[in-house]
Amino acid sequence: MGLPSNFGLRMMLACCCGTAACSLCCKCCPKIKQSTSTRFMYALYFILVTIICCVMMSTTVANEMKTHIPFYKQMCKGIQAGEMCEKLVGYSAVYKVCFGMACFFFLFFLFTIKINSSKSCRAYIHNGFWLIKLIVLAAMCSGAFFIPDQDTFLNAWRYVGATGGFLFIAIQLILLVEFAHKWNKNWTAGANHKQVWNGLLALVTLILYSIAVAALVLMALFYTRSEGCMYNKVLIGVNGGLCLFVSLVAISPCVQNRQPHSGLLQSGVISCYVMYLTFSALSSKPPETILDENNRNITICVPEFSQGLHRDENLVTGLGTTILFGCILYSCLTSTTRASSEALRGIYATAETEVARCCFCCVPDGDADAEEHVEKRGGQTVVYDEKKGTVYSYAYFHFVFFLASLYVMMTVTHWFHYESAQIEKFFTGTWSIFWIKMVSCWVCVGLYLWTLIAPLCCPTREFSV
Repeated sequence: MGLPSNFGLRMMLACCCGTAACSLCCKCCPKIKQSTSTRFMYALYFILVTIICCVMMSTTVANEMKTHIPFYKQMCKGIQAGEMCEKLVGYSAVYKVCFGMACFFFLFFLFTIKINSSKSCRAYIHNGFWLIKLIVLAAMCSGAFFIPDQDTFLNAWRYVGATGGFLFIAIQLILLVEFAHKWNKNWTAGANHKQVWNGLLALVTLILYSIAVAALVLMALFYTRSEGCMYNKVLIGVNGGLCLFVSLVAISPCVQNRQPHSGLLQSGVISCYVMYLTFSALSSKPPETILDENNRNITICVPEFSQGLHRDENLVTGLGTTILFGCILYSCLTSTTRASSEALRGIYATAETEVARCCFCCVPDGDADAEEHVEKRGGQTVVYDEKKGTVYSYAYFHFVFFLASLYVMMTVTHWFHYESAQIEKFFTGTWSIFWIKMVSCWVCVGLYLWTLIAPLCCPTREFSV
């Protein structure tokens, strides 16, 4: 009986302090790569802190705690959190918790700069010591509540958060443009060998433009009316015109001469995203009201069915928040691959090395090195796929999560309407959220347009997209 207990102890120490992040999972789980398990663990920490932030912004949870927790008032006084734990709720608490999480990822960003081998001491720390990291993260989030001069800290940290949030949005927009170009380049490379890729290009392009046009028509029907709704009419018209403009530029002869790979597939992707951002912005705009013939206030410029949906605030908030932060997490993980980090530095694969694939954004499974070292320790099989080098940039990974921490902080606290922010009113329209989404839409169009005209503006410089 001594051997199993000693083995279990060693396994627990390996999971908490070593590099076996997922080796304690059950055997029924599929095998997992070490690089994937590491990113999964950091994402788990991110989700945990994000959930805590949402709870802190919920008046419903606060009221339930006051009602059902015995000696709640005495407990709050005991931990010096105020008479009713007011220091642990609201936007200021979220700022402090996100400050701790942002510092955690920023320190790891500095710590992992220039790591190219997974065998170095710093790489071992990055890939392991999960229990210690969790304690450090908890200590940082808790320690932020003891920062002196809270008012100055909160005011300064708000501007840092806004800057980081905008930078996170910008990175995602850059990678979206890169994604569109990469998709077109990959399938165009296949069209040089098999005509079926030309058919796929045409079909997908047609679908993308059909979605964009349908979205434009539906927004014009449901978000405008004959009288009023001037904001909606102008913005829908402007964004629809921008989509048409970039599509014409993409297939213009002068652009085609410098960039033969430029086409309607990229502009179709951008047009769909612009329509999505336009819809999201219009949904986030504060409602407009007018007096009807009976002198009653009625809401206009929004679909009638959406007013019924917003009556169940808990359902809308819960579902919407889950989808939103799922998208944030997906953006973090997909934008931290080595290809994405190289794309941000202007490094792209050459057309000669492109291999056309339907799932072009995934790396082919023909990498034999990933299978060279597999360990089974009674639990989930872990594939050590970084024996010959790192498969993603550790520093860039932590930097993106640092920015995502700031973006979550600003999003949960309604950006610049923080004083009245509540998670139950997460999808109540505010002008700050509306303009952030609308400006993001125009920045996306501007970035894509620049990739088209940059070779014309700087003919002596080499561009590769």
